[in-house]
Amino acid sequence: MPPWDRMPDLIKGPGRLVGALDAVLDSNARVAPFRILLQVPGSQVYSPIACGATLEEINQHWDWLEQNLLHTLSVFDNKDDIASFVKGKVKALIAEETSSRLAEQEEEPEKFREALVKFEARFNFPEAEKLVTFYSCCCWKGRVPRQGWLYLSINHLCFYSSFLGKELKLVVPWVDIQKLERTSNVFLTDTIRITTQNKERDFSMFLNLDEVFKIMEQLADVTLRRLLDNEVFELDPDLQEPSQITKRDLEARAQNEFFRAFFRLPRKEKLHSVMDCSLWTPFSRCHTAGRMFTSDSYICFASREDGCCNLVLPLREVVSIEKMEDTSLLPNPIIVSIRSKMAFQFIELKDRESLVESLLVRLRQVHANRPARYDTSASDDMTSLFYSTNMCSDHKFGDVEVAAAQNNEQSDKETSPPRHPEALTAVLQQSGGQSPDCHLSREQIKISLWNDHFVEYGRTVCMFRTEKIRKLVAMGIPESLRGRLWLLFSDAVTDLALHPGYYGSLVEESLGRGCLVSEEIERDLHRSLPQHPAFQSETGIAALRRVLTAYAHRNPKIGYCQSMNILTSVLLLYAKEEEAFWLLVAVCERMLPDYFNHRVIGAQVDQSVFEELIRQHLPELAEHMQDVSALASVSLSWFLTLFLNIMPLESAVNVVDCFFYDGIKAIFQLGLAVLEANAEELCSSRDDGQALMVLSRFLDHVKNEDSPGAPAGSHHAFFSDDQEPYPVTDIADLLRDSYEKFGDQSVGQIEHLRCKHRIRVLQGHEDTTKQNMLRVVIPEVSILPEDLEQLYDLFKREHMMRCYWEQPRPAALRHDPSRPYVEQYRIDARQFAHLFQLVSPWTCGAHTEILAERTFRLLDDNVDQLIEFKAFVSCLDVMYNGEMNEKIKLLYRLHIPPALTENDRDSQSPLKNPLLSTSRPLVFGKSNGDAADYQKQLKQMIKDLAKEKDKTEKELPKMSQREFIQFCKTLYSMFHEDPEENNLYQAIATVTTLLLQIGEVGQRSSSSGSCSQESGEELRAGAASPGQDSVFADMDARKNPQDSRAFPEASEGDWTVSLEHILASLLTEQSLVNFFEKPLDIKSKLENAKINQYSLKAFEMSHQSQPEFKLSNL
Repeated sequence: MPPWDRMPDLIKGPGRLVGALDAVLDSNARVAPFRILLQVPGSQVYSPIACGATLEEINQHWDWLEQNLLHTLSVFDNKDDIASFVKGKVKALIAEETSSRLAEQEEEPEKFREALVKFEARFNFPEAEKLVTFYSCCCWKGRVPRQGWLYLSINHLCFYSSFLGKELKLVVPWVDIQKLERTSNVFLTDTIRITTQNKERDFSMFLNLDEVFKIMEQLADVTLRRLLDNEVFELDPDLQEPSQITKRDLEARAQNEFFRAFFRLPRKEKLHSVMDCSLWTPFSRCHTAGRMFTSDSYICFASREDGCCNLVLPLREVVSIEKMEDTSLLPNPIIVSIRSKMAFQFIELKDRESLVESLLVRLRQVHANRPARYDTSASDDMTSLFYSTNMCSDHKFGDVEVAAAQNNEQSDKETSPPRHPEALTAVLQQSGGQSPDCHLSREQIKISLWNDHFVEYGRTVCMFRTEKIRKLVAMGIPESLRGRLWLLFSDAVTDLALHPGYYGSLVEESLGRGCLVSEEIERDLHRSLPQHPAFQSETGIAALRRVLTAYAHRNPKIGYCQSMNILTSVLLLYAKEEEAFWLLVAVCERMLPDYFNHRVIGAQVDQSVFEELIRQHLPELAEHMQDVSALASVSLSWFLTLFLNIMPLESAVNVVDCFFYDGIKAIFQLGLAVLEANAEELCSSRDDGQALMVLSRFLDHVKNEDSPGAPAGSHHAFFSDDQEPYPVTDIADLLRDSYEKFGDQSVGQIEHLRCKHRIRVLQGHEDTTKQNMLRVVIPEVSILPEDLEQLYDLFKREHMMRCYWEQPRPAALRHDPSRPYVEQYRIDARQFAHLFQLVSPWTCGAHTEILAERTFRLLDDNVDQLIEFKAFVSCLDVMYNGEMNEKIKLLYRLHIPPALTENDRDSQSPLKNPLLSTSRPLVFGKSNGDAADYQKQLKQMIKDLAKEKDKTEKELPKMSQREFIQFCKTLYSMFHEDPEENNLYQAIATVTTLLLQIGEVGQRSSSSGSCSQESGEELRAGAASPGQDSVFADMDARKNPQDSRAFPEASEGDWTVSLEHILASLLTEQSLVNFFEKPLDIKSKLENAKINQYSLKAFEMSHQSQPEFKLSNL
């Protein structure tokens, strides 16, 4: 048992655990009445660990120690190690509390600066890698905890520990994290687990684990969206400046996202302040406690009790914001008055003066952006009265009014293509389609209930939103009010009011333009509710075409996706054409974010969230189903179409009612209710197909008894009718059950789950891309699949490192998931040079970089300065696994255009430096007797090559003398530091002499006498001289400036050798054959590359910023 003891004392001390820890190292601190001491058995020394003023406080400290520390001590065998570990942990906790006592490191610049210096020194990242925050914690390696420091930067999670002289460094890019979760292990009840492709790491013993996990989750989410989700990157400006991210920014961003999700506001809306207050709620005759949210264009309120009362006040509706007299009953009150002659009283507002001032500034800005006039009919004491004159035409339905200006409708009629002025259901009713009297009476009852509600709670977008209205919505909105209430609940009415004439101009611009999207829309027009009378005529089809085409023109990033036609069809049934357009905007751009794009990431994230909700709320069903994801995938169409294509239309519109009021939460809870209603049959189903049949039949028999229209036909007519009537479920009952049983999920919980599962979904896409990429490449290369996988990871990491530290970057270089798999990750010439240096077997010392540049130019077929993974691997495969002739062919191609260019930095003056060192013993010669046989051998070789030439599929250009010298220089560099270096130099000298003679033979045979013979004579002399380097016979000429034209351009054009010449010559030297045919090990290269890839990039970036910095200092 760990050596702990508790001792009461008489002197009062600090109450908090960490406050007590401060006293541990303070020799002047007074002894607390309760302490926890550490004693090593056999020692008379006691070390104080914690202290408290009361027994309750010291017990709380003991509980924390039991949960976070005691269980870990069993892994130590030595009691002295236990004491050292515990003391080290206590000191680290004290240091962390000192550094975070003000809750923000930025507020303690000295502490943060100290941590930043250590972070930079320990991990050697480029300066662009900004540290966000740091914590003291333990990292578990198996069963052994390592106490150290966790550093969270904008692109990486890093851990550093130094224990008994042994350092542990861990660097995990956020983009590699596949799962981030809170869990427990054998020793601790609460840890943070980081899961990457091959490893799991547990971190524990944080003072504030909730805060750490939240920041980790936010950093991972922001980084993955920035680097892997290109579509979101374009929409979210916050993601484009990662260097500006701080801990405070992350918290503000999370709060901003919650605010937009909770009130379903546009993405561009920026939250300015959140403060506690109370709102006067006349329906309850009291003040309701909650929080006020103020943003660019809205004032919002949410009660502390979820669902009790919410309020959305667009500033365009506000006419005045006034301070009232401060009293004991009404402390710090303000009054917000709106155009519909309602006023809202807020009290208990801290810093009221600055709040009102900032609100008035934004109020003036909002109204200044619209034509405005001063309302003289209002009371004199209101100083800020603005009325917009650019609203849509007045609409009245029941007692609900949506005010707007009539002049816009008139101008739209003159400038826009003809649009249908009414909702399609209204047209059908006017044409004679009437509902039975019983349905009309039910409809009238609902209208009466809603009218009563409007009187008490408000009738505009500024209405009080309470539990009562949720119940009315779940009963089904009356058809005559449905379209207008959809506009109010989604706040599409604000977009409609702020953009007069916008839809008409879009219709004008988009119609008649032929494109792929238009073709897709035309193909789906007649599949949209084909059984509904409204879409059996050109009136409905034309309206649907205009709305879909206009939206595709507005948002080309989304364009048109399947299921949008079904949704838009239903919107047109209950809303006017322009209203339906803005409802579609609200759904696609803020209520279902990222649903309607290339990869439907948003829908997949919600499917993953739904899967977790199934496990939480329906554990028995989840346990029975071997793969819960099968149920979630079945429900994909539920989310994409809001059940419109799944259950009868008259029932599905009630679901849409709930969706517009409660957002995606309504779909989650209804999905759970459907699964619960069919749990017994699902548990007895034999396979996924039968489960799908069960769910489809159930949903097909969900009816709406209150619907005034005739029941629409089933969407699942392919199921045969049963012998016995299938039991019917009323949609109102199903929705009521969903709210009662599964309505406890808050917006905050759903957003947290979305953040968690977005990481998994995006990484799932990355895994799919990787597997498809490997599936394409594996059949074409000889590199082992496991090595290919590591090469892919290195290639991707090289791409990512530039994304990390070189901002801003052109869009062409970012990850683009819309491209084919083989083209999603591409690297430029500098990135390729890094990888070439790390993994290529053809390392040539200082010449390596030049060879990498030529290789890149060769692989860059389309000259866009980028290459894909497939081209990179194909080249490496030749280097490692190709036959000798394939390797020589690759080398040959690297020394002719386009790889070798006129501007090549190493080929401007081929004779500027000697190819071979003159200090090496490379002189060779032949006896006169051997010379004749050598000439015969040469002539015979040329004849044989001429025969082979006809068999070549595609003849490569011949190599000029300048190109040949570069080829030789590369070979020389490749042989450097090889065990057979001397033999290889002798062999290449022999081959070079032979090739020079071959070039001369070809030059003489093709020359008509006009070519210069001086160069040839010089070459022959140089080649025949036994005392001179055969490759550089003109060394003396190089020394004399007047003789520097050793290879004039005219003669160089005539002197050529072919690939066949070079290959045949190389085959005459066994040492060269052995060099090119020896097996090469790629695994060791890959292991070294994984270790050195980061340091190479860091060195390059530091070298760029400090040119005088030398490699020896690294």
